[in-house]
Parts: sequence; C-alpha cells; structure tokens
Amino acid sequence: MTESLKKNPAWQPRRGPLLLVIMDGIGYGTYKEGDAVTAALTPALDALRSECPHTRLKAHGTAVGLPADDDMGNSEVGHNAIGCGRVFAQGAKLVGKSIESGAMFEGETWKKLTTALIPAKKTLHFIGLFSDGNVHSNVAHLRAMLERAAADGVAKARVHILLDGRDVGEQSALEYIEPFETFLAGLNAKGCDFRIASGGGRQYITMDRYNADWSMVERGWNTHVLGKGRQFASAKEAVLAYRQEKPSLIDQDMHEFVIAENGTPVGTVEDGDAVIYFNFRGDRALEITAAFEQDDLSRFDRVRRPKVIYAGMMEYDGDLHVPKNYLVTPPAIDRTMGEYLAASGVPMLAISETQKFGHVTYFFNGNRSGKFNDKLEDYVEIPSDILPFEQRPWMKCAEITDYVLKDIQEGKHKFIRLNFPNGDMVGHTGNYQAVVCSIEAMDLQLERLRNAVADAGGIMLISADHGNADDMFEHDKKSGEVSRKSDGRPKAKTSHSLNPVPCILFDPEGAGEYKSTLKEGLGISSLAATCMELLGFIPPADYDPSVLEHN
Repeated sequence: MTESLKKNPAWQPRRGPLLLVIMDGIGYGTYKEGDAVTAALTPALDALRSECPHTRLKAHGTAVGLPADDDMGNSEVGHNAIGCGRVFAQGAKLVGKSIESGAMFEGETWKKLTTALIPAKKTLHFIGLFSDGNVHSNVAHLRAMLERAAADGVAKARVHILLDGRDVGEQSALEYIEPFETFLAGLNAKGCDFRIASGGGRQYITMDRYNADWSMVERGWNTHVLGKGRQFASAKEAVLAYRQEKPSLIDQDMHEFVIAENGTPVGTVEDGDAVIYFNFRGDRALEITAAFEQDDLSRFDRVRRPKVIYAGMMEYDGDLHVPKNYLVTPPAIDRTMGEYLAASGVPMLAISETQKFGHVTYFFNGNRSGKFNDKLEDYVEIPSDILPFEQRPWMKCAEITDYVLKDIQEGKHKFIRLNFPNGDMVGHTGNYQAVVCSIEAMDLQLERLRNAVADAGGIMLISADHGNADDMFEHDKKSGEVSRKSDGRPKAKTSHSLNPVPCILFDPEGAGEYKSTLKEGLGISSLAATCMELLGFIPPADYDPSVLEHN
C-alpha cells in the first residue's frame, strides 16, 4: 500500500483548491504561419503568461518515454507522464524492443495464435492503424509480424488497414499502401498468400473510443469481419476512387472498402481463424476488442461472431485484463500522484468531456481503471457531441468550467484536474478556422477559472499534454516554408507537434515559498511533483523534479 506523503512544514496552505488545467494540444509553435494558438484571440492566456511565473516543458520523444525525440507525444503517454511523475518506456518503444529481442515471438500468445492455424490451414488476420505515426501503431511492427508468421509456416494472412491522415500526412495513404503491396508480393513469391482484405478511415470505422460512437465499431465489424461494404480490386483502387469523388477527402474520414474478386470478399473472418489487433495504444482498442471477446454485446448486432483466437498488441486495460491475450506487456506504472494524494487524504475531482475523460482518469492514474478511494475521489464525464468537431469547435469547455466553478464554490475538493480537449480534437480535423475558434472558446473559460480561483484563494497550474493546434500547416523541413496544394492553399497538418508546452502558475495568495522564475528544460512529468508541492507535500524522492525553485 502506498504511504501518505510527508507535509512540508514551510508551506503556507492556501484557502482554495489547486486546479491542474490541461489544455490538450496547446503548444508553443515553431512557425508563425499555421500556429492557430498565436493567431487566436486569447487575452486570458496572454495575461497569465505575462503576469505569472511560467516556463516551457517537453512533451514528446524521450521526455514522455517514446523511442526518440523525433517521435511526437500523444494524449495517452502525456497523461501517463503528468499523473505518474516519472517517465516509463511507452507503447512503440516497448513493442519495438519486444520485436527486436524476439521476446514477442517466443511468448505464449504468439505461439497460440500461429500454431493453431498451420494444421487447420486457417487465416491470420491483422487489424490496425496503417501508418508509422508511432502514436497508436507502426506499420514496421506489422511487417515484422508478417515476416515472422511466414517464417513460422503460416500460409494465409489478411490485413485490414485503418487509414491514418491524422498522425501522419492528411492524404498520405498511398505512401504506405504501395510499398506495403510490394512487401507482400515478396512474401507471396515464397509461397505465402498474404493480402490486404479491407480498410477505411480511422475516424469512420473501428477506432472509436470512450463509447462515444459505437456506429464506427459496427461499420468496422461489418467491413473486416463480415466483408460488407463497397468493393474494390485493391486498396489503391479504393483510395483513388474515393479521392476522385472528393479530392479534399482526408484519409481518416474515408469510407469503408472491401477487397473482392468476382464479387466475393477475399478476407472475411471465419471460425478457426486468429485475429491480432496491432495497435499498441489502448483507448481506441477497447471497443473492437469487446466486439470480439464479449459474449453479450448490446451495442450493435454482430450478425455472427466467429470463433477465433483474438489478441491485442498490448493489454489495453490492466485492471479488467482486456484483452484476454496480448503480445507485449505494458509498462508497470505504480505510485502515481493520484494514489499518493488519496493515501494522504486529499479530496480530488477529475473532469473532462467524453473524448478526454479517460485521460484524466485511466491514463492519469497509470493505466488503471477505477478510483483509489471512493470517498475522496469524484470523476465527472461531460458527454461529448457526436458529430465532427469542426462543427462544434467550442466542444464542452463551457460545461466543464460550469461544473468546476460550482465545485470551487462548494469547497469539496482540494485538487481538481481538468482537460479542455479543444486544441487537440479540433486540431486533428485540419480545419484552421475551427481550431482558432476552439482556442478562443477555451480562453473564455480560462478567464472564468482565473476569477474563481482568485476569489477562493486557490492556485491554478496550467499546462498541456502535447502540442497540436500550434502547428496546423505542413512545412518544408529544410526551408521552413509552408507546403501548399495545387490551388495555393496550405496543406493542413492534422498530427501532433514536437513543440514544448506551457507551464503557467497562477497563485494570487502565494506566501513567497518559491521564486518567481520556474525551472527550465524539464518535461511534463515534472507536473506531478509540482502539484504535490503546491498542495503542501514533499514529493517522493524518485519523482522527476518540480518546476518550483524554493526560497
């Protein structure tokens, strides 16, 4: 059991609560053009930056446990780092090491998947995000598994590809499909029967999260498992056809396609087959996993549920042990900030809307479902709108703020953590105007929070999990110039940025315990120790250092 934190006798307790405000997807842009954060009218954020102690924190690459510093951060590893106070090796890095060492292929799950198929001449299916964005998946992992499957004697494999256009270029699908078809041809020349069987955009099929829109999962099930949907001779043909019909179509929004010969799908999922969901990140894996694993599923009519061996790339929920089979063990994260504060008797509130609710709860708590102390913790989910985010760019930031203001007045909680999803979720749409609107809407809420915190005599610590809205245009890597389409318009960038994020400390009743300048060169994992110190505790010795310089 985690011990309680020691109190700092030199700390003067504040009257009000500590708010940790996570502005999802808000960073400091490298380029002026395409920086929607700078372009937006943000008087509240500007005032906080100019009047309060602030610094910049790293939120990508090795600072959040990813393999290299050219790997963009994401909301999952970002909230892990913020809530856990230390950096753990994360998804892509873990999977890469497991493949490189051969541990994945020597594991019980891989052997179970492959050995059952060979004598029965059944099919090994792979479903997952088809890019090298390294946020949910990496196509290099898929290629490695196919190579090993061929070496192990698996004769037939089918790949169901989810087009990205979000963590990579918005219309980059063929940059992955064409070389992959060449790769498959090389394996097939050695006697395999490996093919792409189906696909569609990640925002249209399969990859829903937080139970926001199960119709996406139903469309994915129909496409991958049942082979229902618009038919094409190849994945390339499907992409070209959809783009011809709508040239501006982003890969993530592409409708389903089924590869067929003479009207017959080439890769439906049948009894006796095996299925690997090769995404390593958990949030957009749980629902399709439930469709394969749960006996009773009321979310949609599966029509038929083939009897297969199903495995995820990783264990997506460590408490519920979902899925039953997985290839790589996730990082063991212990002694999170939430666990320490619960052990120390701190009443806590975690709140966001549906799209980021799991981030301020499950991921913040080290990939742990549930609360540490039911009496001390309250989790509040504001239901997200089920429609494209560019149509409601303000999202639910006002409703989140409404709840927090009421909570501050009631004085129930001493630590409140909240996530404004605007900069990230709207940022992923590539709609620059909508992103600017989303940030301005969020800024209105920052002013409301600032006033409430000042009245209550509390503290507000403002930061982010990674950048996104700060880098909305593609730029030439050498010249820095904006990349443009044939009509002269900028090419939209829908992925996260590699930029640092803010760390702003608003403490109107500060008692002079720390200096007015904050430490530089740290990562977002330092926010945990910072929060502990602002609550009057001494952080654990192995936590990454606080941003505070004490007097």
